[in-house]
Amino acid sequence: MTSSEATIETGATSRLRSASREALAALVSEFDSVAGRLREPGLTTLAEELVAVVGLLVSQPALARHLARPSDDSAPKVRLVDTLLSGKVDDHTLDLVRTAVSQRWSEEANLVDAIEHLARLALLKRAQVSDEVDEVEEQLFRFGRLFDDQPRLAALLSDHTSPVEGRIGLLDKVIDSTGANATAAELLRQTVGLLRGERVDEAVIDLAELAVARRGEIVAHVTAAAELSDAQRTRLTEVLSRIYGHPVAVQFHVDPDVLGGLSIAVGDEVIDGSIASRLAAAQTQLPD
Repeated sequence: MTSSEATIETGATSRLRSASREALAALVSEFDSVAGRLREPGLTTLAEELVAVVGLLVSQPALARHLARPSDDSAPKVRLVDTLLSGKVDDHTLDLVRTAVSQRWSEEANLVDAIEHLARLALLKRAQVSDEVDEVEEQLFRFGRLFDDQPRLAALLSDHTSPVEGRIGLLDKVIDSTGANATAAELLRQTVGLLRGERVDEAVIDLAELAVARRGEIVAHVTAAAELSDAQRTRLTEVLSRIYGHPVAVQFHVDPDVLGGLSIAVGDEVIDGSIASRLAAAQTQLPD
């Protein structure tokens, strides 16, 4: 496991029970070993094949239950994976799926979630080796805010009862009209294609925060009434990094309703120093 994965949890990862947490740690450690030997073409293949494995397990729930069932001897499950996948996927993909089914998962669904997690990591690793991590992170956060601001669009993309091809086609239209580099676009398509009950806006923000966490950073969402200067942004980043004892990636949002001051959210903690919040608090204390 990388130092970032060991110290920072995001999204569904933080909700895993202890056995699955340990299983995911072992699996990510193996991923880091495998991915460290790959460049862009191999990482692209790895991501695509892991997505295909997720699709197989989702379409065959009995198979997924069998492979995720806790067992003192994982050899039969590994042999079954070999029978199903040998010669059909790259050896790196096969090694990771073998590792996945060899772990002890707290819940059956965690196995599928973990393989999906690796598919995301493969594309994030591709962004790293292509020296485009900053751009990909910024674009993922931008799309997350876009989906949050357009609930109708988010609902259409999140509707698992609609054919996935149609939802990805709609996403492609949004990407074409707003722009995204190839890796960010592929991550967005992967996320929409693998949604299983989640909202797309939440899933994309979780993905963006995972990208930040892989670099050992945490995310602070800062809302201000107007744009901050570069010097103000740098100073705020330094202060928050010192407060939290971690490098902080600051995501800025402009909202005129804030009126003044800043509203800062880091995980579940909110530091609200805006004039609007102080006025609202004062109003609740006024006599009728």
